[in-house]
Amino acid sequence: MDDQTRIELEAAAFRTLREHLMEKRTDVQNIDLMNLAGFCRNCLSRWYQEAANERGIEMSKDEAREIYYGMPYDDWKAQNQTEASPEKQEAFKVAFAENVGENKG
Repeated sequence: MDDQTRIELEAAAFRTLREHLMEKRTDVQNIDLMNLAGFCRNCLSRWYQEAANERGIEMSKDEAREIYYGMPYDDWKAQNQTEASPEKQEAFKVAFAENVGENKG
């Protein structure tokens, strides 16, 4: 497989993952994704931002989130996010530290 085809397939897989999380499974909370898988929608938007920045494209965290979520992040949270239990919040602290680190949130 040539590099261009590989890149196109990877991009298609990313778009399908985004669609799945943003349209088909809005019920799955970011905190649950982070606690179980070590990443969430915010991580995906951060990775998008980092890829843009590495290529010299200036993009803030908020801009990347709006591109990924298709709306301002606060709007997404208001529409889809539920209150997490204290147990989930504690587990999130551990998952975040292990998978993201203190400087990337």
